[in-house]
Amino acid sequence: MAPWYLTWETRRLGPRIMHCPFCRHGDTKVSDSRATEDGSAIRRRRACPMCERKFTTVEQIVLSVVKRSGVVEAFSREKVVRGVSKACKGRPVSPAQLASLAQRVEESLRASGYAEIPSEKIGVAILGPLEELDAVAYLRFASVYKNYDSVDDFQREIDALRLTAMETSVPSRDVPVGALSQEPLIG
Repeated sequence: MAPWYLTWETRRLGPRIMHCPFCRHGDTKVSDSRATEDGSAIRRRRACPMCERKFTTVEQIVLSVVKRSGVVEAFSREKVVRGVSKACKGRPVSPAQLASLAQRVEESLRASGYAEIPSEKIGVAILGPLEELDAVAYLRFASVYKNYDSVDDFQREIDALRLTAMETSVPSRDVPVGALSQEPLIG
């Protein structure tokens, strides 16, 4: 997988030159670089040595999805929401929660530093937040994503969910720690 700065287009066409928008000179100099507040883009202040004018560029990493067939298409949050909403049908999951899940998925993919993401990685990135959101929706999505062939596949996944739930559950503070294992006083 190529780093974000070596996308398919860059490998095919070669590195791009930033031309001055005023005089079209091809040798501009960067005088300042800053990330945007949300970190999704880089704002660069540039100066042209030829005409001595300044301008600003905004550079953004464009996420691309590489399908199993090899087809490359742009990443779409809406497509993530559509896919997950099918798994959440009839479940108490709001559109705002679905939008938040899609945002978390996109942020985790951007944090990987790659511009071309295999579609399998997107499915993996969806599973974690979806498991936190709704266990039934998670099972529905996982059954399609992981290609469950039998009831045993579902049972293994349910057992794993139960084990995770038991590990993360915290005993109530109202009940003393040893109270559950004590023998009854009357008997």
